[in-house]
Amino acid sequence: MAVTRLAPAARRLFQPAGLRPRPVWPAGWWLDLALLAGFAALTGLLAAGVLLDVDKAVSDWCVGHRTGGTYWLARAFNFLGNGGPLTVICLIIAAGLAVRGRSARPVLPVAAAFLLTGVAILPIKLWTDRAAPNSTLPDAVDLFNTLPPGEYSRSYPSGHMVNTVVWYGVLALLLAPWLAAGVRRWLRFAPPAIVFVTTVYLNFHWLTDSVAGLLLGVFLDRLLARAPWDGVAVGRRDAADQRDAADQRAAVGAGQLDGGEQSRGG
Repeated sequence: MAVTRLAPAARRLFQPAGLRPRPVWPAGWWLDLALLAGFAALTGLLAAGVLLDVDKAVSDWCVGHRTGGTYWLARAFNFLGNGGPLTVICLIIAAGLAVRGRSARPVLPVAAAFLLTGVAILPIKLWTDRAAPNSTLPDAVDLFNTLPPGEYSRSYPSGHMVNTVVWYGVLALLLAPWLAAGVRRWLRFAPPAIVFVTTVYLNFHWLTDSVAGLLLGVFLDRLLARAPWDGVAVGRRDAADQRDAADQRAAVGAGQLDGGEQSRGG
């Protein structure tokens, strides 16, 4: 990819690289397996009727401690987890980077995040068939319900939470060359924490909906973070850059080998 018009930090981010998974923290797949196991265990407990009283108690507390001022404050902050605007913002930034770098690579994580969140969230929501806390049905908190037509039935897991974790991860990736490490950490952790609290407080989701969304979101975020976006050739120009980078690495390796042989011969 030609990146002559990008700053040095941006050039390092979008340099051609091999198709090796990017490092994540903590390393390894143990956390990913733990996240999936936690999601499965939480779903099983809810299906068995466990934790439903906790969900109802938290929902009742939020209703009893809500004022006009706190409602609108929470409502404003909750927009941080709106997947539509986040997708558009990330797409605009990625398109700008693609134009400046003359490669479609920056668009890849945006497209992958859009597809991955849709494929992961909607089938589970349809399968679990759970009403929202604002429902007036007596069994609204139940999982695997049989809800009447017209009743909202896609509460589990929280799409707000999944979108917030995934899209702010993509945003941090796209802006990484220009953001300090501390700013990136705030971008990664502050919005999910705010959306978690406000989503539950506003009774948009049950507490366990948001916990499940957080588990699923972190799992998807780690998958996207591992992807070697810089190593994917998109079009002939990227393919040529990949070949040039491979030739450079081969030349460097050959030079090091020749130098080692000469030192031994001397």
